[in-house]
Amino acid sequence: MGITRQLYQLQAIELDIESKEQTLTQSLARLGESRILLEARDGLSAGEQRLGELKKKQHDAEWEIEDIAGKLSSAQETLYSGRITSPKELSSLQHEVESFKNKRDSLEEKALEIMEQVEAAINELAGIRRQLGEVEKSWRQEQQKLSDAIEELKILLSKLKKERQQALAGIDDETADCYRKLRQKKGKAVARVEQGICRGCGISLSTAELQRVKGNRIIMCDSCGRILFID
Repeated sequence: MGITRQLYQLQAIELDIESKEQTLTQSLARLGESRILLEARDGLSAGEQRLGELKKKQHDAEWEIEDIAGKLSSAQETLYSGRITSPKELSSLQHEVESFKNKRDSLEEKALEIMEQVEAAINELAGIRRQLGEVEKSWRQEQQKLSDAIEELKILLSKLKKERQQALAGIDDETADCYRKLRQKKGKAVARVEQGICRGCGISLSTAELQRVKGNRIIMCDSCGRILFID
């Protein structure tokens, strides 16, 4: 096998390695909890917190109603007991009873509103939990596929790196050093010649240059400086 073909094949292997390593890095970065999953969990947490706050308000309102109801019952019992004979005291007590009733009614209305908010929050939370379940299921499936793809990439990379070592073994040190320097500088060290054109820079080669390249020696493109390879 000619040296330029060896270099071209080595470059193809290295480019494949670089591509797969980039894909592996991107895949590894996608492992773990996704933004959508975190947002769904945050939504659940916020919903649970809101429901907790509403339930506390509901309990506070219920306790306040119980307190007012106790005071109202005590005031009514006193009012109708016959123990109070003073018209002034009776009038004052009647006003107090009416005040307790008004406050009780207001609190019951408020408690009813809070109860409706609690029911709405419970329904909303149930929806959030269903959505989170779907997101988690989809995420677990994606993570499994991603893990499988990562393992496959690792196996392919291991195989490619062995192929690279085998390809390098057939190239002398001086040529390999020249190739490495060109790869570092230009990304691609070897340019294929097709229809008389260097595919590295798009410049047409002269007949004399084509003949030199066909001689299967290390010939550099006068335009881009890459090693030329032709089948």
